Amino acid sequence: MADTFDLVVIGGGPGGYVAAIKAAQLGLNVACVDKRETLGGTCLNVGCMPSKALLQSSHHFEAASRDFAAHGVKTGKVTLDLDAMMARKTAVVDGLTKGIAYLFKKNKVEHVAGTGTITAIGEVTVKQGRKKQVLKVRNILIATGSDVAPLPGVAIDEEKIVSSTGALSLSKVPKHLVVVGAGVIGLELGSVWRRLGAQVTVVEFLDTVLPGMDIDVRKQMKRTLTKQGMAIKLSSKVTGAKASKTGVGLTVEPVAGGKTETIKADVVLVAIGRVPYTDGLGLDKVGVETDERGFVKVDGDFRTNVAGIYAIGDVIGGAMLAHKAEDEGVAVAEILAGQKGHVDYAAIPGVVYTFPEVAAVGRTEDSLAKEGVAVKVGKFPFTANSRALANGEAEGFAKVIADAASDRLLGVHIVGPGAGDLIQEAITVMEFGGSAEDMARTCHPHPGLGEAVKEAAMAAWDKAIHV
Repeated sequence: MADTFDLVVIGGGPGGYVAAIKAAQLGLNVACVDKRETLGGTCLNVGCMPSKALLQSSHHFEAASRDFAAHGVKTGKVTLDLDAMMARKTAVVDGLTKGIAYLFKKNKVEHVAGTGTITAIGEVTVKQGRKKQVLKVRNILIATGSDVAPLPGVAIDEEKIVSSTGALSLSKVPKHLVVVGAGVIGLELGSVWRRLGAQVTVVEFLDTVLPGMDIDVRKQMKRTLTKQGMAIKLSSKVTGAKASKTGVGLTVEPVAGGKTETIKADVVLVAIGRVPYTDGLGLDKVGVETDERGFVKVDGDFRTNVAGIYAIGDVIGGAMLAHKAEDEGVAVAEILAGQKGHVDYAAIPGVVYTFPEVAAVGRTEDSLAKEGVAVKVGKFPFTANSRALANGEAEGFAKVIADAASDRLLGVHIVGPGAGDLIQEAITVMEFGGSAEDMARTCHPHPGLGEAVKEAAMAAWDKAIHV
């Protein structure tokens, strides 16, 4: 191990490990400290990847149970092997974390397992059990991510009252799952267990599902999820939870005031958001500033107020997304290597991996209306898309928002099959400052789901053809 590192990254999640690899590729001597033995952070170990594995498996289960017959595929009674499904999830995670370990070796990044603390300027102390080592460093990058946001009056035990981590490892399908929070995590994990046979009730404090997304997306997903069998209680707040041997009694009342009710559940999932993780980092000791919500404060080059200490990812706020952290990781590595790192925050996409998927980039129609920005809006339903109809997956729409005067693309919102992949076209056009006309005039293969995006762009720019 080197006597002094050019960079020590604290946190081996998507932002941290990408920053470490990129910095090493640019010639820096790098170490990455993570409290887990396996790299990848929350995302790969207990977040993004295991949840997507279960979403895919549960989608197959529901399709085999409900949809195959329409295609002439007769399967008989479909049964669930939850242990096998969980084993597949574990294998996916194991393969991905081993892949990052390989990339560290390939790029000569030193992986130091243990809890990292900034004990002085230019010094990180790593503890693992009784073992302690001190790393001398020229620059420190904080990439410690986020943790589950607590809900007052509801104590998470990861058995009957669970966070997203516990919801990924339930030993059996609950008869009744109550999800507190109608955001991305709650709806994705609620979808997994509903497909596998659970009755799912979603309790949301606000008056909408997927807060912050475009108004048409929110309306569509409320209808879709309800049709799929989720019970959704909006404008409702949870005031307490009492766990027993047989389940959980969750007390809920209207936000506006009114009668309190008790909802009985086998399992309660708390998914009300995430908070920055800075426990034990030693920020106070070295004087790193945080804001009123605990996020580390940085400038446009990811520098904290303390020279030689940088921060990226969930711990600095903004969109708490793995790919946003990755882009910041690349940018800060480039800056440390003397280059010009940059992240275009106007073109960071968000995806909800329910079925149908939801994907969005840029501004929403309702937020632009509040600012008085004149826009042109084009929508195209997947019910008019030939590939979606042939696939039997035609629910949803593509929506394109462009500036009324310049036609510049301001936002794209998709609810439909493959939305998470279809959105990339819009991201690229926005990165290059393109217009709705640019998308409309770009040839798309037929029959393809992407034609729905093209037709929405045509509708925003001039007129759609197939509707």
